[in-house]
Amino acid sequence: MKKKILLVVDDEASLLKTTLFRLNKSGYEAFGAVDGEKALVLAREKMPDLILLDVFLPGMHGDEVAKILKKDPILKVIPIVLISAVDETLEEKARESGADGYLPKPFEAEELLAMIEKHLTAPAK
Repeated sequence: MKKKILLVVDDEASLLKTTLFRLNKSGYEAFGAVDGEKALVLAREKMPDLILLDVFLPGMHGDEVAKILKKDPILKVIPIVLISAVDETLEEKARESGADGYLPKPFEAEELLAMIEKHLTAPAK
C-alpha cells in the first residue's frame, strides 16, 4: 500500500502542484491543503503517514497546526516536517511545536524524498 503524505503549502500554488506531482510519481499517495484549517480536517480524514507543513500559512501558521496535531491522542504519532524559506527560526519552531523535523526552502526533490524516507522509516515516538 502506498504511504500517504499530506502536503500543506500556503499560496505557492506552483510549489504545491509540483511537489504533489513529484511525490505521486515517487510512489506516494500525496494530497494537499492550502491552509491550517484544511490541514487539520484532512489529517483527521485521511490519517496520513507523514505531514509536510509550511510554517507561514494563511490564518493558522504551520507550527500552530503541528502543536494541535501533537496534542491529539490519535494524530500525535504522525511525523511532521516543517518547511519554510525563513530558516533562521525554522529549527526553533520545529522544536517548540513538537515537529519531528524541518526542511528549509528551497529544497531539491532528492532532499525532500530523503527527509520523507527518514521519517517514514523512523520508529514511532
